[in-house]
Amino acid sequence: MTTPTTTDAAPQRPASTDRGNRPPRPASRPHGQWKIDGTTPLNANEVWKQEDGGLAVRERIENTYAAGGFASIDPTDLHGRFRWWGLYTQRKPGIDGGKTATLEPHELEDEYFMLRVRIDGGQLTTQQLRVIGEISTEFGRDSADLTDRQNVQLHWVRVEDVPEIWRRLEAVGLGTTEACGDVPRVVLGSPVAGIAADELIDPTPSIDAITERYIGIPELANLPRKFKTAITGHPSQDVVHEINDVAFVAVNHPELGVGYDLWVGGGLSTSAHLAVRLGTFVAPELVPDVWFGVAAIFRDYGYRRLRNKARLKYLVADWGPEKFREVLETEYLDAPLPDGPAAPKPRTQGDHVGVHRQHDGRYYIGVTPFVGRVSGSKLTALADLLERHGSGRLRTTPHQKLVLLDIEERDVEQVVAELDELGLSARPSVFRRGTIACTGIEFCKLAIVETKQTATDAVLALEERLAGLDLPHPLSLHVNGCPNSCARIQTADIGLKGQLLPDGDGGQTPGFQVHLGGGLASEDREEAGLGRTVRGLKVTADGLVDYVERLVRRFLADRDAAIDETFAEWAHRAEEEALQ
Repeated sequence: MTTPTTTDAAPQRPASTDRGNRPPRPASRPHGQWKIDGTTPLNANEVWKQEDGGLAVRERIENTYAAGGFASIDPTDLHGRFRWWGLYTQRKPGIDGGKTATLEPHELEDEYFMLRVRIDGGQLTTQQLRVIGEISTEFGRDSADLTDRQNVQLHWVRVEDVPEIWRRLEAVGLGTTEACGDVPRVVLGSPVAGIAADELIDPTPSIDAITERYIGIPELANLPRKFKTAITGHPSQDVVHEINDVAFVAVNHPELGVGYDLWVGGGLSTSAHLAVRLGTFVAPELVPDVWFGVAAIFRDYGYRRLRNKARLKYLVADWGPEKFREVLETEYLDAPLPDGPAAPKPRTQGDHVGVHRQHDGRYYIGVTPFVGRVSGSKLTALADLLERHGSGRLRTTPHQKLVLLDIEERDVEQVVAELDELGLSARPSVFRRGTIACTGIEFCKLAIVETKQTATDAVLALEERLAGLDLPHPLSLHVNGCPNSCARIQTADIGLKGQLLPDGDGGQTPGFQVHLGGGLASEDREEAGLGRTVRGLKVTADGLVDYVERLVRRFLADRDAAIDETFAEWAHRAEEEALQ
């Protein structure tokens, strides 16, 4: 018998890799879900959050960093834990947008902070407003911005001054606890809670219960990422509920009375998801427990391995509303929730701008600054104005507006005139009313282009160019300095995402990618929808006014008036050439 040579023999596979003896494929990488994968940290952020949580840094700020100054701050505290107390380093002046993605944080940042004052439900007294204004003028170079999450942001704050700022805020019942960070952020609430004549239910008790029980507690101080909440009892659905992680929208159940419709999983940023209804009815007394259940699901099942997947919207998208409801009811609540109806389409505009009658016969006045930009001195002057007219309270809104309460009928026109002198308009143009803008490159380390001044200049120019035109519906123009959508570009009639564009001479110029036809549920649309992105549709900052003017005139010429077509409806049906 001849033994075959190696050239004659078929190649032999090692036994361990033979088709029938292969080892099992490795399981997919874990998502970092605590209840499934365990709590072992899977990235650097999760490591430091477990080693020493963000709430712990306050003691170091007060006792070490305020005395030692900026240079004494530990880098992990500076770029991580400080956020749990509403503190971000702001952008160093003079760094252009082209360097945003190429420089390290320490190269981009100045030795000053943005400080976010947390205002749950947007509810303020004039005393609180005056304290914010005084802090701004004394410690923040008179800076103050109203955000689209009902907070006030100050700039140019030094770490040396933070303990005194906290002392003053907390003396009047305000604070910055968990204003940023991987925590439950400010609770959005209806700006007309407890005062509107057409309100279904006052959400204030629910907001107070959530914040008193759960804000600043260790059990919710290490979430996968931010967790955003909205609650409204007003039929205008005035808290942008479709883009929050959890939202409660007032509804009248035919058998159970007035309570809330529960929504989960909304969020924009670079990957927009609209929230979904769970189909449940939440009685008012159960709101805090249900809220905690949703937050705890996020804590326990939320994805932690990858930061860009660590929002509740991704879990909801993977699970679907049926599974999410089942887990909520079986693992986190004492009993199932009853089924419930959806809230009807809003009947009025939800920004509350203008003069409106309260349930007690007095009036509230909604006013518009330019894209949320105010100042400490203006806030102090507003507190004085309100008190002169017998009012001691006001509200911030999710639309960078203010709502002033308790004005006597005889004083309304005088107050409106005095507000105009402060640059706060109760009867603004369509463009001033509908335009919001994020912080932009002036202060934000993520921004690529300038926003606040660009948007303000655009509003003023459009008011002049389009004066006398009869726009049949409100029109929203949202200006964002980067792709992260703090100004909600995907849900605007005209949404502008900041980027650098070729200038034709081998360089770059600030500009925007355009999104058209987005919006949230309103009197003009049944439900929320995202804007349309036309391939290659970009506009330079210098060409912004020309573009919006051309677009609005084309809409008015082409719209189907017989069906009262809105801008968003037209933008979605129009040919691409009409949108250029």
